[in-house]
Amino acid sequence: MKRVEKKNLPQKTCAVCQRPFTWRKKWEKVWDEVQYCSDACRRQRQSRH
Repeated sequence: MKRVEKKNLPQKTCAVCQRPFTWRKKWEKVWDEVQYCSDACRRQRQSRH
């Protein structure tokens, strides 16, 4: 298996705080669905509705 350097990992911008965050191994299978950088941002987004 080829290793990917940390600087070459995919990035997204959080839908709540607008900060960039990078791919994590635990998100490997659901990366297309990930919108928030943390549980705190995910909870904050849900409470706004």
